[in-house]
Amino acid sequence: MDDQDLVADFLDDNDLHAPPANRVLDLASEVGELAKNVNESTDYGASDGAVVERDELGDALFCLLALADELDYDAGAALNEALAKYADRIEETGGAGSGE
Repeated sequence: MDDQDLVADFLDDNDLHAPPANRVLDLASEVGELAKNVNESTDYGASDGAVVERDELGDALFCLLALADELDYDAGAALNEALAKYADRIEETGGAGSGE
């Protein structure tokens, strides 16, 4: 059983399904918590040594996998597509960024 299956089972077992739009808002909130960790631990980017609390990272991962479940997407397949896209960009341009 992979992580997405674990989250899907948890959602089923606890009747925690929600529309994808709500999942995106949950995800944005949790990523905001990660940004808050970094801002506070680096004096808003003035110093090195960013600290991200593991439970906050776990919350963001949960939200992302819950979103994939609600959309009926295979998170692993989506990740593989993204990795292939980044590899193509690196080969073509020398960097992984989209250049936009």
